[in-house]
Amino acid sequence: MVTAYTLLIALVAVERVAELLVARSHLAWARARGGVEYGRAHYPWLVLAHVGLLVAAPLEVWLLHRPFLPALGRPMLAVVLAAQALRWWCVAALGRQWNTRVVVVPGLPLVRHGPYRWLRHPNYVAVVAEGIALPLVHSAWLTAIAFTMANAVLLRTRVRVENAALAHADHRHAARP
Repeated sequence: MVTAYTLLIALVAVERVAELLVARSHLAWARARGGVEYGRAHYPWLVLAHVGLLVAAPLEVWLLHRPFLPALGRPMLAVVLAAQALRWWCVAALGRQWNTRVVVVPGLPLVRHGPYRWLRHPNYVAVVAEGIALPLVHSAWLTAIAFTMANAVLLRTRVRVENAALAHADHRHAARP
């Protein structure tokens, strides 16, 4: 099962690279339309945390000989898959406005469809769920705890930055004649 878990981590890493490629394209599109980036200072820390998750989880499994426990691993795998589905639903709903960075394009209204109908930040629900579940697929509980704690601090900052950016954009959009 260690090989299968390592493959799962590799697939998630490939998915992250795909996200970054999509984000890069969307960033260029946004900047060409006057997009403004907010919260640059915390972004490298977010990247570091996510890379850390993808490195630490398999290392914990390999070095500490964590077992695969089907009663834990299978439901956690289902959570990981659900988190991926939610993440890509967010990407689809936001279209070119989706990014791994906080970028606001002047004049564009807030997206209020897809998962954004019910939640202001559904992508972060996916991030939290995956950050807990991915390590626990193979009992890497130390990684799950460490990432969850680091992610909580980072997401607190991220949500504050994003809410301020969206409020600023919403205010500017509403103020137009």
